[in-house]
Parts: sequence; C-alpha cells; structure tokens
Amino acid sequence: MTNIQEVKEKIIIPEGVTATLENEILVIKGEKGNLSRVFSHPKINLKITGNAIEITSKNVRRKEKALIGTYKAHIKNMIKGATQGFEYKMKTMFSHFPIKTIVEGNDFIIQNFLGERAARHAKILEGVTVVLTKKKSGKQLQILNVQHVLNIEISGFSKMEFTEPAKEADKHGRR
Repeated sequence: MTNIQEVKEKIIIPEGVTATLENEILVIKGEKGNLSRVFSHPKINLKITGNAIEITSKNVRRKEKALIGTYKAHIKNMIKGATQGFEYKMKTMFSHFPIKTIVEGNDFIIQNFLGERAARHAKILEGVTVVLTKKKSGKQLQILNVQHVLNIEISGFSKMEFTEPAKEADKHGRR
C-alpha cells in the first residue's frame, strides 16, 4: 500500500457560528445551541484558522483518509445542527386496523397496531420535539414531525425509537 504524503480538508465556518478547539474537543456554537465532540486521533490534527476548520494529516493510509472524511462530515453536521437543526417527517398509515398515535409527556404511544390490545411505547429523547398533525385523504394519515434536534445522531436514534415498536415479531423487514 502506498501512503499519501499529506491530506488537507478545509471546512468554512458560516457567519453566526463560532468554533473553539481545546484538548481535542471541538465546540460549535450557533443560534440553535451548542454542540461538542471529541476528535482524537494520533495522526489527524484539527486547527481553527480564521473562519475555517482545517483537518490535516501526513503519511496517510486508507483508514486515516476515510477517518478524515468522517471528521469532515461530523463537523458539517455539527454546524448544520447548530444553525438549522434537524427534522424527520414520518407517516403512520394503516389498511385495516386503524392505528392511533399519541404523545404523552416523554412517551410516544402506538395503539391498535395490527389489532393488538396492548399499546406499544417509545421514549422521546431529551432535546427532541414531536408534533403530530392529522390529514385525511382517503384513509386517515398522521404525520409525525421530529423537530428542533441539534445533533443528527439524536434525531436518528429518535427515529429508530419510533419505528422499533412498530415492527412485527418474527417477520423479515422487506415483506
């Protein structure tokens, strides 16, 4: 395998966002809030110069190059989360058994899933706002909005928390 002599990636920090780096902890501050993350690797260096974050490394192999791309994606997601936030839109639909979804405190409740008497529960994580809106077009349709989430990972976990209770036991996902 050959090594690449040097890799430099530059991420521009937009107006209204400040970034600080101390002891390998990058803190991004924006209008929606603050996000921090540890970026620690012996061969990869981060530094803030002016209005940009630079990721540099020397004698890079394939794994370090991939990790530099991962760092770049994480930093871009942090900037997006601090400025715009993340939002997922999900739909609950049914064909025979009318599903009812409710938000009570920190619980998302799915009632009458496949005609079951017991309700299924999912926890709403901290920092997540869930909004239920109802539309009618032929069949009843509820749109679930997961809003105002700073961290893309938390929004992804929230989506997973809501979809896991709605899975059938012993069934393949593509059927």
